Amino acid sequence: MFTGIIQSIGKIKKIFFKKKKYYIYIKTSKNFIKNLRIGESISNNGCCLTIVNIHKNIMLFNVILHTINNTTFKKSKINDYVNLEKPIKTNSFFGGHIVLGHITDIAIITNIENYNFSKILWIKPSNILQMNFIPIKGSICIDGVSLTIDKIFKNQFSVNLIPETLLKTTLSKKKIDDYVNIETDIYTRNIIQTVERLYNKNISYIKEYK
Repeated sequence: MFTGIIQSIGKIKKIFFKKKKYYIYIKTSKNFIKNLRIGESISNNGCCLTIVNIHKNIMLFNVILHTINNTTFKKSKINDYVNLEKPIKTNSFFGGHIVLGHITDIAIITNIENYNFSKILWIKPSNILQMNFIPIKGSICIDGVSLTIDKIFKNQFSVNLIPETLLKTTLSKKKIDDYVNIETDIYTRNIIQTVERLYNKNISYIKEYK
């Protein structure tokens, strides 16, 4: 479990495919990798991956085909940068929102509004049904970054990037037509899906005994 507060930016040093698995080597700072162990989970652009090896300041991750096909890792290249976060500890300061590291969709950046010290990103999910879980002022995770939804249209939404976010994440380097991982808020999804199930159940009951 994560909070969406990025702790470091990593760089992809090597990618190769073997025995139906992708192996991705990510280089990060010595400070970030300090005290990490094999088997621990790390959020990589919002995707929870398990460390299978560590050498100096390089982490190795296995990525299965399902993850590749459902995240932006299928578009990743050597020298690409990724947002990194360690899992939250029970005594940690909770600064973002609860992020599971389970990507719910890939989205495309449709527009960028640039200001002196901030940006606004307009983002369109690949699956329009994801918009059901994206309410104004709700939380969303974009490439591992916890953000607040500002505005919504029928098939896209906007988020504001403050100077701190631009300084400490890869979102400052994003361009129009770039793809990002999104994870909608788990509580929003659970509430809406529960209400939908109850509604459909009641409709079925009414039709059955009408």
